[in-house]
Amino acid sequence: PPPPPPPPPPPPPPPPNPPRRSMTPRQESLPAFTPDTYSSDEDDRFFHSSRDEQADLFHAPDGTSARDGAEATAPGSGWTNGAIPPLSYQYALHPYTRSGRLSLYSHHRRWINFQSSWSRIGQSSTELDAVHSESSSGQSVLTGCLLEEAKTVRALVAQLCECFYRHGWATGTGGGVSIRVGGPKENRPYRVFVAPSGVQKEDMVGDDVFELDMDRNVVAPPKTPDLRQSACTPLWYVVYRHVPTAMCVIHTHSMHAQMATLLDPTEKATTLKITHLEMLKGVGNHSYDSVLEIPIIDNRPTEDLLASQLERVILKYPKCNAVLVRRHGVYVWGDSWEQAKAQCESFDYLFESAVKMKSMGLDCGLVPVSGTYREEEERNDGKERGVGREGDDETMQAEEKKEDVAATTAAPAFNGAASSDNQIDLRLATPTTIPLLPRDAKHLLLDIEGTTTSIAFVKDTLFPYVLTHLDDHVHNQMTNDEIIDTMVGLIKDVQSLNHDHPTKKELLNGTKDIPASLVQLLLNPIDDDNTTAILAYLRLQSETLSKMDQYKQNVLSLVQALMSHDVKGTTLKSLQGNMWKRGYHSGQLQGHVYSDFLPFLHWCRGPDPTTDAKTTQDAPAAPPVRISIYSSGSIAAQKLLFRHTPHGDLTSHFHSHFDTTTGNKKVSSSYEAIAEALGCGAKPEEVVFVSDAEEEVRAAREAGMVAVVAVRPGNGRLSERCKREFPVVRSLLQLCGAD
Repeated sequence: PPPPPPPPPPPPPPPPNPPRRSMTPRQESLPAFTPDTYSSDEDDRFFHSSRDEQADLFHAPDGTSARDGAEATAPGSGWTNGAIPPLSYQYALHPYTRSGRLSLYSHHRRWINFQSSWSRIGQSSTELDAVHSESSSGQSVLTGCLLEEAKTVRALVAQLCECFYRHGWATGTGGGVSIRVGGPKENRPYRVFVAPSGVQKEDMVGDDVFELDMDRNVVAPPKTPDLRQSACTPLWYVVYRHVPTAMCVIHTHSMHAQMATLLDPTEKATTLKITHLEMLKGVGNHSYDSVLEIPIIDNRPTEDLLASQLERVILKYPKCNAVLVRRHGVYVWGDSWEQAKAQCESFDYLFESAVKMKSMGLDCGLVPVSGTYREEEERNDGKERGVGREGDDETMQAEEKKEDVAATTAAPAFNGAASSDNQIDLRLATPTTIPLLPRDAKHLLLDIEGTTTSIAFVKDTLFPYVLTHLDDHVHNQMTNDEIIDTMVGLIKDVQSLNHDHPTKKELLNGTKDIPASLVQLLLNPIDDDNTTAILAYLRLQSETLSKMDQYKQNVLSLVQALMSHDVKGTTLKSLQGNMWKRGYHSGQLQGHVYSDFLPFLHWCRGPDPTTDAKTTQDAPAAPPVRISIYSSGSIAAQKLLFRHTPHGDLTSHFHSHFDTTTGNKKVSSSYEAIAEALGCGAKPEEVVFVSDAEEEVRAAREAGMVAVVAVRPGNGRLSERCKREFPVVRSLLQLCGAD
């Protein structure tokens, strides 16, 4: 019989469990461990074993041990100005094993340091303190070996510069860091470490850093040859001299810092104000509801030329730990490098917030009207619960009455030497409902001064331009007939004033030094019936040269008298408009509008149905809101202002213009006439009027319009009654709604 078949071969052994993740040959060669068998002793044995024993754990792809490989020593092979250092097996372990990562994140900080502990911002304070000032930092642990301390600080400067490059603050070799060590607290002289100039900050090493004394003498030059000290060095020493607690100064070219210096389009602002942002706690000496005032200095061709400006603002604003340089960047300091770094990051956050708030039509320096804590609300809550002293109600009513009197008797803001302090109006909310466009109205009637345009622009730019160029305009730009017509018109402006008006009193009671012939003209009423005859008589008299010179002087005296009390006379406004026209056309004047005005105009115009994909039959766009202007300035002056703005010509956005030829702005009949002209005579409530003047909004409300009060920085103070009766807006964008 045939032999029996051989027995089947035994089944192959099961394959080993595959690794949980892809591993390189070097990783696979590491001793395996599991959570059950792992103990910290393994790390201790590894970290304290000899270097040859550590090398045996690592194998190259060709099977050789790491101890057999030659170290790369060629300069430029991955390290700047030197050779690749020997492989550190301790740190090579960290990225790959659980024990390595556990050790790294349990004991080893990522930042190089030379002190016994990390600096905590806020010395001797609790975690609930609203304001943090000094930092609580450890003592230097390297004072026994100054060479080791210097090596550590140099490396830290390089690490900080690399960090700031990653933030985008030190690109193109810009920016820098300076750290100071020693001093009286440690009973030794100060030493200052400064970054070099012209070195790529992401590639800096400690060997690039200078070590100086407080007289800027070089104690130890960098090992890297041919380097120069940072151009910021003179400014760092200005900070160290005037801020004795400063131990670190940082300079960045942050885009947010640079743009924050341009929030004022005139570039004349000397400070940037920020309030009610949480990160105010991080800049030192300020809390959430503080008003941070950051000084701004003008840039110069070289950094050393900034020293005198920097010194002046440091002394003027001692609570601020930063200075902005217009179109350049920012300098920030702190009493430790940790505090300086944290404050620099906080300042940059605030700068970015300020720029983005500006794009939304919000002012970062104004206290929000709602949505945030305020102490007066807490007091009101206590009063509602019956908490308080007897007589509180009477005291508050007396204070409100006193404020009402002060607000209503004060002169308009641009008549004073400076803009009015209306911070209380910017703080208080209003219980009234703000109308939304176009849901509540299809027409919007706007005042200019204090609503679309800063009162300071009128006071500080337009009025001074008229007074400065008035003599030249009258003597060289006006014909004889124009001078006579203007003089008669100005006389009529004066005669239309009340008997107790200060301008009229000054002209008629001899307070003003004017000729008797002008007083006689003022005392003889001029009306529509006799104007023609008076003009003919004056033209006949002007044939003599002396009379014409007298008429010119009369015009000068009348204009100065009327402008001294901001009389809104029709002839005066016409003359001012003609003069401003020359200023705008010559480039000496440029109209000012608030930052929220242009986006507001675009919103009111509505989307273009031919280009906006969102506009469909299912979701039609809201109808456009028609915007008209009603100002005491002449229509010509209004158009000049809006035609010459930093945003270009804005006049195409307006439906109509009105001035005092329509009527006095404090009389309701003027608003009735405007409603009729806009086609809303039967429904004046379809018009929303916005102004900063209390008497004007009352007159508009009497005519049936919806009246809104505009509150802008520098406007005149509002009475408590006005704030209770009328809706108040701090930005025109608050009116933007939906149908």
